[in-house]
Amino acid sequence: MCASHVIIGDGIAGSSAAETIREADPDADVTVITEEGEALYNRILIKEFAKGKLPEAPVSIHDPDWYEDRDIDLQMNTVVTEVDTDAHEVHTHAGDVYEYDKLLVATGGTPTQLPVDGSDAEGIHHFWTFEDARAIKQSAEEADSGVVVGAGLLGIDLAAICGAQDVEAHYLMRGNAWWRYALSEDGAEIIHDALREKNVTPVFDSGVDHFEPDDDGHVTAAIDPNGERFEADFAGVAIGLDFNTEFLRGSGLEMDNGIVVNEHMQTNVEDVYAAGDITQFHDVILGERAQNGAWGSAKEQGSIAGSNMVADEPAETFEWVSSYSITHFDFPFLSFGHPTLGDKTVEKKYDEGTWRRVAIKDGRVIGGVLIGDLAPQSGLKQLARRQVDVSGKEELLLAESIDVDAFEEAAAAE
Repeated sequence: MCASHVIIGDGIAGSSAAETIREADPDADVTVITEEGEALYNRILIKEFAKGKLPEAPVSIHDPDWYEDRDIDLQMNTVVTEVDTDAHEVHTHAGDVYEYDKLLVATGGTPTQLPVDGSDAEGIHHFWTFEDARAIKQSAEEADSGVVVGAGLLGIDLAAICGAQDVEAHYLMRGNAWWRYALSEDGAEIIHDALREKNVTPVFDSGVDHFEPDDDGHVTAAIDPNGERFEADFAGVAIGLDFNTEFLRGSGLEMDNGIVVNEHMQTNVEDVYAAGDITQFHDVILGERAQNGAWGSAKEQGSIAGSNMVADEPAETFEWVSSYSITHFDFPFLSFGHPTLGDKTVEKKYDEGTWRRVAIKDGRVIGGVLIGDLAPQSGLKQLARRQVDVSGKEELLLAESIDVDAFEEAAAAE
């Protein structure tokens, strides 16, 4: 009898798992269920589409024929309402029931709403899906003024969209710098200056107390906690994700701001796996539980989950140093690993457009941020992956090039 695999979610994690399962077991029944009305697309490229720099076609990765050619049953516009882990069943809003031998949950999240008055006004956008990108592109093209809220990696995409669409915008940040948990003021100032060049003004120690809509319900301004008013007929909000786990109530899965999994992407419930943004996974490099929303990380998690779902015993381990790049400016920007964690950091500003910071935990590299010169990333990632002890040699992490062998030899000699 053929094994039956059900995957909830058709993002890169779910799709990667489906492809891995099909390659490993040509006879398995594979079903992918997604709430979205379109097949897998590139979440990295939707920001370029919203900026007006890219047409729709290159954003799509798979069309329905891709699934049909691989005998994968793709169910779009389908909402899962319940997972019965005892019966091994997935229930949908239409009353359909899908039985499974192995289940993968890869449903990601929904952008968090700002809990302030006026946050439901027209013209206020959250950025996650291709559908969101289409609405943002149209709204930004019609706007003259804007505000952006959320001083992180998704928020800066919205700020860059404003810059590309000639929207005069204010970027409202709660702290004194963009992504202040990963960058010092020296590093962040490079980003601030680049935003200003695009007519996006950073506003520090700010945020949103409430939005003001007009009589038609369209946003006209944001009022910050200091009482300052910022005119805006476009607003972008990126303050995090609420993970899509409502349908898992009563399933017995362990939750902690997401689904808890081990290094094999297994949950605490037999035959149920999870992958992607939604996971709180055991990071074998960090040595503790972690969460990561990077595209490459989600793809690898999906592949690892798929491999283990078809194996007699889970054998593949998720061991990954993720990276996230920003391409909105004249200079490159890349973060890797867990740059906001660690018990020590070293950093250096080399010139007006070049800066590096490396995060260290228990004497080992766990993440960092590079601006301007990305060449050292390979060596730094290798140090993180190999868990090389860099104690006493931390300043060498700021050298022009990273000699991984020298670090390893020095660690072995101690």
